[in-house]
Amino acid sequence: MIRTNIELLEYIGLAANSAHFFLKEEIEKGQKIIEQNRNSAFGYIIKKGIAKCFLTDEGGNDFIQEFFGEGELFGEVEIINNTNSFCTIQAISEMTVYKVSKTNFQYLLENDKKFNTLIMRSFAKKIQYKAVRHSHNQLHSIKSNLNRLEQSTLGFMEIISKTDIASYLGISIRSLNRILKERSLQAGSFTKNKVK
Repeated sequence: MIRTNIELLEYIGLAANSAHFFLKEEIEKGQKIIEQNRNSAFGYIIKKGIAKCFLTDEGGNDFIQEFFGEGELFGEVEIINNTNSFCTIQAISEMTVYKVSKTNFQYLLENDKKFNTLIMRSFAKKIQYKAVRHSHNQLHSIKSNLNRLEQSTLGFMEIISKTDIASYLGISIRSLNRILKERSLQAGSFTKNKVK
């Protein structure tokens, strides 16, 4: 599922002081915006494009936590906790982002009630999303989780690579290909029966 936060994006777009606090930046496809275990000087809000948020384990395996779309915020946890980044954020399409420095982010949290409320809502939505996702993944088959993923975002399979989908589902690319092949065969069988 590609998460979005249009309310936060609209607020930044309409804020009279946004030019002072928020700097617009273009990001190339494949560029790492924040890297795991490194310090980041900024928080980011996506204006346009899609990014993936992932962890890399000791064996070099990636696990995608989530996909970020328009209005999604990242880097805020590290700013608030004053820690290195827990995950890597990488562009999977060309992107435009608003970036805000740690100092300005903290200032806005303390002095801009609307901004503070939107950040709190963003945290609440992330917690809720992760709880629902993890419980659903535990209780349902991989095939069911893949179907749910496709239904949540139109054209998901065209936007996200198979490697990233497999990583998001916590399976190998081979397992994903097997599921897709089975599904394709079932669809073909259904079509033949329908024609008869």
